[in-house]
Order: sequence, then structure tokens, then C-alpha cells
Amino acid sequence: MVWGLMRITAVAVLANPFMLSQILSKEADAQQVAPRSAGALRANSGVVGIMSGELGSTSLAMTNDLAQVLDRPGHVRIVPMLGRGPEQSIRDILYLRGTDLGIVRSDILNHFKNQSGTTSLGERLHFIAKLHNEEVHVLSRMKYLCLDDLKDKRVNFGIKGSGSNITASLVFEAHKIKVKPVYYDQAVALQKLKNGEIDAAVIVSGKPSPIFNSIKYTDRVHFLDVGFAQALKSVYVPAVMSFDDYPDLVSRNEKVKTVSVSAVMAVYNWNPATDRYRKVSRFVDSFFKNFDKFKVRGRHAKWREVNLGDDVPGWSRFSAARNWIRKNKPELLATATAKPKKNVKTAFQEFLKQQAAAGVTKKKLTPQEQESLFNQFVGWMNKQDQ
Repeated sequence: MVWGLMRITAVAVLANPFMLSQILSKEADAQQVAPRSAGALRANSGVVGIMSGELGSTSLAMTNDLAQVLDRPGHVRIVPMLGRGPEQSIRDILYLRGTDLGIVRSDILNHFKNQSGTTSLGERLHFIAKLHNEEVHVLSRMKYLCLDDLKDKRVNFGIKGSGSNITASLVFEAHKIKVKPVYYDQAVALQKLKNGEIDAAVIVSGKPSPIFNSIKYTDRVHFLDVGFAQALKSVYVPAVMSFDDYPDLVSRNEKVKTVSVSAVMAVYNWNPATDRYRKVSRFVDSFFKNFDKFKVRGRHAKWREVNLGDDVPGWSRFSAARNWIRKNKPELLATATAKPKKNVKTAFQEFLKQQAAAGVTKKKLTPQEQESLFNQFVGWMNKQDQ
């Protein structure tokens, strides 16, 4: 009877190729479980997955720099990951297996709060470091002279859920300007702007952005000023674009006023007792120890804007990063509020005069405005050494 059942089972297995392949696969796995486990441990040791932006983005280029500088077999290995917009990047940081960090814009917390009333995201999502600033570029047809002229006009906000889309929505809402948003990718939007099919395009990217290499003032387009509206002051900082940034779009004596938003290196707020916390801590140690290597020529110019001690309004710093700075370079944490030395004060005043001449700043600044400008000033000072 038993032999008969065994024969029936054997015939059933042979007659079902899928069942047979499953059995053979399990046997193969059982035979190779030891070497595969050892290999998996070696392959995954120190691997840090970083969710960045799309192809051509500043954040992807900077993530590639992280891999070039920090990769050390058996200790830290950076795996750059292409993102699908900041909303998805936030979800990936929170939930996607293999995603340890992400580079997102600091206004994403405000976006989620506006969309769903969620206020607890800031407790779950912390930041390791404030990175570069990304400028808001509003490129329009020549016939429009200011942002208000775009009321009820067709303005590209970028693909829904993209960084430009989110920031454009927040900026125009802050200025109380209602437009007819359209949602094309950047390359398509610029072509439609050339053809006169849309009136303007909003692109948020670190200047000078290569996306504008395909368009010139001879296409009858120009940048519009973006004012520093009151509602923007908690997250954004004033910025200026010039001929040096875009010689084909800005004249030599022209200064385009705009605002910029910070990119932040974001991480889930892991419990210090977890392996994920320890892995991220090892990355923090390597990143901070080697930070000077990112400021050399050959790396992305935006690294020279970064000051590891900068805070990000509305965000809490990841404890491993805060502890590293307090232990190794406590002076960084006081950078934004410390009383500058006399020679630094002089340089800062020169910076403020440049901003005032461009119409970016007013005569009297609030303490918060001064702090934001000082953070920008640090990046400006770094550029003077290039």
C-alpha cells in the first residue's frame, strides 16, 4: 500500500514539471545554503542604499560622489538608487527594504502636512545633514514681466509628485497666484515653452542646472523674479541667479531674484538598539570624517555650500549625527548662532550689501532672516576659495 502511494506520488511529480522544479530547487538550496549565507553576509556588509533623484538631478550626482569617496569593501558601500519623486522617496525611506537614506527637499514635511494634516512625520523622519540649496527657476515667455502676470496662465509644475511639482505648488500658493498648472516632464515642458504651447515652466534644481542648456534668450524666454513671500520664510531662503550661472538666459548686468529650498539627507529614526541604526551610524562616521574630500575640485560644486552644522527648520537631527558632531566638532553646532569674528563680520556685511543691491534683502532683517542669510553666506564664502 505504501509502495503504491509512493509510485502515485512519483508519477504525479514527474507529470507536473512545476512541482518537480520546486523540489529540485529546494534540494539545490539546501545543498548551497552555507556558502550562499556566507556570501550574502559579505555582499551586504556595510551596504547603504541611498534614494536620490531622477537621472540628471543634483542629488543623484552627489550620491554618486558619496559612492566614489566612501566605498570601502567590508566597511561601507554606497548603492545609489533612482527616485520617483519626493513623495515616493519618503515612503521608500520609511518602508522599502534596502533603502537606508534618501536625499529629499526640506519642504516635503510641509507638503505632507498640507495634504493630509500629518504632523507626526517629523518624529519618524530625521536628517543627517543639510546639503545644498536648489533654486526655484520660473522660465516664462518674454511677454510676461512678473510672477503676477502668470495668473490664469498655463504653467508647468512638473510631473505630479515630483520635487518641482511640490515646491512650485507651495511657492505659488504662498504668493496667492492661481495659475492653470500642467504636468509635463522638464524636457517636454521646455520644448512646449519654446513652441508657445505653455506660458511658463517651474523647475527646481541647483544652479547652474544643465536642463537649461537646450534653451536660450533667443527662444524668447527669460527668468522671472520670485519674491520672498512671508509664507516662505520658515523653509526657504532668498537666492540670486546671474549671468555667471546662465549666460544664455541672463544678461551681464541682470540679477534674477528667487528663493531656494534645502536638500536634506533624510533617514528613518531608528532605535539605537537596532542593527539598522548601527549601520547608519557607521555611514555617518565615514561621511563626516571624510567630508573635506567632497569639497575638492572634481566633485559636484554644491558640496562647497554644505556646512554639516546647519540646522533645518522643522526637522530633528538623527541622534548618531548629532552625537558625532558634539563629540568631534562641537563648534559646528554653534555656527549659525555664534558671534562672528571681526573679519568674518566684514565679509558678511559685503555679502549683505550684494544681496541688498540685488533687491533681495530689506534694511531690517528679523533674527530668523539673518540666520537663513548667514547659512547662505557660509556657502558663498566657500565659493570664494574655489
